[in-house]
Amino acid sequence: MTKQKVQELLDFIDASPSPWHAVASIEKRIQAHHFTRLEETDKWQLQANGRYYVIRDDSSIIAFIVGSKPLAETGFKIVGAHTDSPGLRLKPNAPHAKDGVLRLGVEVYGGPILVTFTDRDLSLAGRVSYQSEQGEIFTRLVNFEEPLLRLPNLAIHMNRNVNQDGLKLNKQSELPLILSILSNEQVPRDYFLSLIQQQTGINPDQLMSWEFNIYDTQKGVFWGADQEFYSNSQLDNLASCHAALEALLNQSEAADGTLVCAFFDHEEIGSESSKGADGSFLPDILQRVALVTGSDNENYQRALALSFMISADMAHAYQPNFSSAYETEHKVMVNQGPVIKVNANHRYTSESTSQAMFINWCNQAEIPYQKYSHHSDIPCGSTIGPMISAKLGILTVDVGNPMWAMHSIRESAGTLDHKYMIKVLEQFFSA
Repeated sequence: MTKQKVQELLDFIDASPSPWHAVASIEKRIQAHHFTRLEETDKWQLQANGRYYVIRDDSSIIAFIVGSKPLAETGFKIVGAHTDSPGLRLKPNAPHAKDGVLRLGVEVYGGPILVTFTDRDLSLAGRVSYQSEQGEIFTRLVNFEEPLLRLPNLAIHMNRNVNQDGLKLNKQSELPLILSILSNEQVPRDYFLSLIQQQTGINPDQLMSWEFNIYDTQKGVFWGADQEFYSNSQLDNLASCHAALEALLNQSEAADGTLVCAFFDHEEIGSESSKGADGSFLPDILQRVALVTGSDNENYQRALALSFMISADMAHAYQPNFSSAYETEHKVMVNQGPVIKVNANHRYTSESTSQAMFINWCNQAEIPYQKYSHHSDIPCGSTIGPMISAKLGILTVDVGNPMWAMHSIRESAGTLDHKYMIKVLEQFFSA
């Protein structure tokens, strides 16, 4: 059972090489469980125990099950996570030639470990916008699937101190990805557009814009002497999305309160966008649910005061090779349970009350838990938790499963922990 759930996670990640594909994968999964899509431009009709979802701009999604009791009596139970991961994105005029080599210019998205992108079998996934012959604008997902690109490392004979000083890549001049060798008569942009045409069937004259994510084509795997670990790209934070979604879909009985999974794009770059966690997406949807189900503004505010959110984002597992990077008394271990993340400066939302509630759910689910505090001499990251909690006034806890090599193109975590996270989120939704 444990390994099966992780294999399902790996399959989910492999089918989701970009935030746009992640939302498409989630949509396919929830449609199989009888969730109905709602459009923000339509007038809504919601039924008690009804299952619904809303997508904003292809890469953020909110799925919810309407509770059987009035919101003012129960509030919302929310799990929040994010669909994006740090990495490389194509620039608008990406294709260019240098000394006969066709390269694609890229821009750094968020805070990836850049050196992990070298010498990997890379490809492109994202979306293109194009104009039909009738003048309408459409969007289509694109995934090249096969290895298409590479960032070859510089040989040690030309970088003799690389093992002493580390590999440092200039973001402008040393990150363009090699695509092909061009003949003299080939035009870089035309060549690239022909590849998109082969993949999509869209005439290059119709293409208007694109957004492409660079991803590693290597599939997810189990590893370790007893296959107790797993590795893939984008564990941060598709593993949290998958665990939350599984917990929501496993709710077989009607809930009193309204259950919500909210998965946002743009967390890795600050969340300040129309579809990010610091935007209006979640407040818009929650308020509409309240209004359509009969709550006025006062009852909506009462519902928020009764609500609770779990901000689920992966956590830093202790790695003994780099012991000095960890806070001595807060070494969280792989395969020893979900991590409650605490920060005095509120980079994480966890405080004593929300921690106690999460611990209680862990105890009820009969799973272990851990607590994490960041090394005081190293700047601490943050999550969607503080911004949503501040915006809505909802009591929140920040948690996540322990993992190694966060923001590498190849991250690792423990097989037991994924099962643990699903179980505690199930307990939260059913409590």
